[in-house]
Amino acid sequence: MSKNQDIQIYDTTLRDGTQGEGVSFPVRAKLRVTEKLDQFGIDYIEGGWPGSNPRDMAYFEAIKDLKLTHAKVAAFGSTRRANTAVEEDAQIKLLLDAGTPVVTIFGKSWNLHVTDVIRTTLEENLAMIESSVRYLKAQGREVIYDAEHYFDGSCADPDYAMQTLEAAASGGADWLVLCDSNGGKLTGEVGEMTATVVEKFPHLRVGVHCHNDIGLGVAVSLAGVESGATMVQGTINGYGERNGNANLTSIVPNLVLKMDRETSCAANISKLRDLSLYVDDVANLRPDSRAPYVGASSFAHKGGVHADATAKVSHSYEHIEPESVGNRRRILVSDLSGRSSVMMKAREVGIEVDSRSPEMKNFLEELKDLEFKGYEYEAADASFKLLLKKFLEGMEPSLELLGYRVTVQRDNESGKMGSEATVKLRVGEDVLHTVAESSGPVGALDQALRKALEKKHPSVNDVELTDFKVRILEGGLGTESKIRVMIESADGNEIWGTVGASDNVIDAAWVALRDAVEYKIQLID
Repeated sequence: MSKNQDIQIYDTTLRDGTQGEGVSFPVRAKLRVTEKLDQFGIDYIEGGWPGSNPRDMAYFEAIKDLKLTHAKVAAFGSTRRANTAVEEDAQIKLLLDAGTPVVTIFGKSWNLHVTDVIRTTLEENLAMIESSVRYLKAQGREVIYDAEHYFDGSCADPDYAMQTLEAAASGGADWLVLCDSNGGKLTGEVGEMTATVVEKFPHLRVGVHCHNDIGLGVAVSLAGVESGATMVQGTINGYGERNGNANLTSIVPNLVLKMDRETSCAANISKLRDLSLYVDDVANLRPDSRAPYVGASSFAHKGGVHADATAKVSHSYEHIEPESVGNRRRILVSDLSGRSSVMMKAREVGIEVDSRSPEMKNFLEELKDLEFKGYEYEAADASFKLLLKKFLEGMEPSLELLGYRVTVQRDNESGKMGSEATVKLRVGEDVLHTVAESSGPVGALDQALRKALEKKHPSVNDVELTDFKVRILEGGLGTESKIRVMIESADGNEIWGTVGASDNVIDAAWVALRDAVEYKIQLID
């Protein structure tokens, strides 16, 4: 086997991924994701299980009109039912009606599942596999055979597990894919068993399909590749049942950047983070900030020593260049930060200052004091940049709070909640007094603030509060503040975070809301 042998990437986000808790894609969303996967260079896209739900049926009908440039779409299903002629099996017919060039079917490799789950004989199971593959091949389809629970089955009865693969091979399968369906195998086990299958079937292509139940989904998939597998199945962002499937946003860069393997995705590897964020957005899920390669924290440096070393030699604390996967380096500022971290953040906002200046010394002292009081700037870059500008450049605020009042009301008859906020501000020479209503107190305060500013700064109406988090700080930590509020805002082009801390949740929210609009006015517009 050549080290640079081409590896086929098979994406099952739209089928296996949707079995994950909280993951769902409407038909239109599935089509959008399909296009995005195709553009990225994914070789096979598993669109769904025809007949399992109306959504998948609608998808396969719509996909016929979608012009893909590279990927092949696969319909997924099982072998025929026991003691049923393959030509009469309703599910096999639906697979063909889907009209896809590729059909992926799974069959039982573990004798436990044969006798105790589908409750047929070992001999009939072999016949089900062979006849299903043969029939689908006769209809002109490329057939990928997923050997469900292959590794568990091989541990229980290696001879029978191998017989199931022989049945699929006899039927004419194009691929034999070994599945760690329970996600419980170690790398050594998967590697050894995969190597045995590759040696047994030198004329067939072998793949792996692994789950992440013990946190090794990516590792065992790569172990399969090391042992000769030339297809890896997985999902974007690791979506999937239980603990998820093997994560393609880790597998693909590891194959390309670490293992020197050829994939069709290699040319687009710099778009990996964009793909990850896109799929999360379509699925309406929050991105995992700690996801390898694509997470916001993947190249985030908090400790002063780390930040200083990275500034001098990037690979001293980074295993790759962040830009190679579409990510970026971030310097986090906290009470662990030193001058180097602050200097790097200052340069981000165009501030050049002598690291040994009194201003820098005073700023560091102020920063540590604020963090002691409950402020945290790791996810609040906007608040930190405003603080830098104020402290080191003397930037004046665009608004001055004179006072606010927030009321909350519940209508017992309707059960509806409502809030009203009154805000009094000084903006330049003007004193502005505004009132706004919303379903909650923070929303009302946000609306009143922007209403007061919209005449002089109409762009504040573009700002949308996209996330709101409250943390009650532990009293035993010596912090004076008891509540921290983190707010994420966006204007369609940029996303930024702000923070407020107080012994009152509304007041903490006010500080974060104020910084959100200040950032828009002072540093974006």
